[in-house]
Amino acid sequence: MMDMVGTAAAGSYVGIKPPHLDLTSPNPTTLLLSHTPQSLTRSKALKASSLNSVTADSSSRSKGRTVGGQLQLQPNNKSHEVSQSSSRRREVEILEKSSSKIKIKKKRRVFLLDVNSLCYKGENPSLHTFAHWISLFFSQISLDDPVIAVIDGERGNAYRRKLLPSYKVNRKRVTENWSPPHRFVRSPVRRSHELVSDFLQKCNVPVLKIEDTEADDVVATLVEQLLLKGHRVVIASPDKDFKQLISEDVQIVMPLRERGRWSYYTQKHYIAQYKCDPQSDLSFRCMMGDEVDGVPGLKHFVPGFGRKTALKLLKKHGTLDNLLNAAAVRTVGKPYAQDALTKYADYLRNIYEVLSLRRDVDVQLCEEWLSERDTKNDAIVLSNFIKLLGETRNHN
Repeated sequence: MMDMVGTAAAGSYVGIKPPHLDLTSPNPTTLLLSHTPQSLTRSKALKASSLNSVTADSSSRSKGRTVGGQLQLQPNNKSHEVSQSSSRRREVEILEKSSSKIKIKKKRRVFLLDVNSLCYKGENPSLHTFAHWISLFFSQISLDDPVIAVIDGERGNAYRRKLLPSYKVNRKRVTENWSPPHRFVRSPVRRSHELVSDFLQKCNVPVLKIEDTEADDVVATLVEQLLLKGHRVVIASPDKDFKQLISEDVQIVMPLRERGRWSYYTQKHYIAQYKCDPQSDLSFRCMMGDEVDGVPGLKHFVPGFGRKTALKLLKKHGTLDNLLNAAAVRTVGKPYAQDALTKYADYLRNIYEVLSLRRDVDVQLCEEWLSERDTKNDAIVLSNFIKLLGETRNHN
């Protein structure tokens, strides 16, 4: 092999005898015969063979070096590429192992507890019902995640009552026949709020109560602030008013009384139920009304205007404002729907303001509220709370 490569390097043909051309012959046909088509083809083959040999020699030279008169071969390009590929794979594996050790910081959950809505058994106020649900909430839902509790402020309904006198006019207030002799005489509502607040604070839950403000508005304001801080929010409440706040980072967890457990309600659940985006919820509820809160819907005035009609119109127009603006200049639906939207446009806009949750309440998050909740006293505090409620019932 060495002889062949070396000979090729010298410019000779390898393994093929070159044609004999007698340039000194006086017969000129000798030269002409050597260039016949057959000889030309043979010549081209010989040149190609020579070129390949030279290329092979050059390649061999690039892959090796001579030591002591012998050619030492080096790894070829393909082997080098395989080596580089293996090296890169090892680097990737090292990076993957390193990154797996780095914990990706997830958005932390913060629970907002709507206290008043948990203090009812059906339509009747009951602190025993609150004790039942809060026990399940601490042990199965919130665990050690931060919880902020919110209670309705005194005269919290006044703002909305001015807009709609029937708003929550029939709602019974949370009271408990609890008046231990060592306490000053106060209203039943305030006594109940003090009892609940004392229990929650002993469980390391901050309690907010802002005068002249409903808990719903405080919750909505806190949701905005928590989202700005990069948290996920879970609202613990059976109140459907909070559905207007649902988003990718805002969920509701509600007590299912018929099943005796808490259940999450997310953006996916909302879309599956209503076939529209949660951003349309407020507009939907304005048209449907809320009998529990004393808010008549369009069905109260126009019997044929129901859920199906409302959802169909909202799917096309998106919001109540868009729908009312469109109905003012052109037909947007069947005659009964068109008449209802034009005749009761002002009423619907008023209801929109009544049902819309405010985000401008004068309250600011404190960093200590967002710390991991200490749960070590939950069991004993809850036991004492239930015991106190039992003593209260027997006393009265």
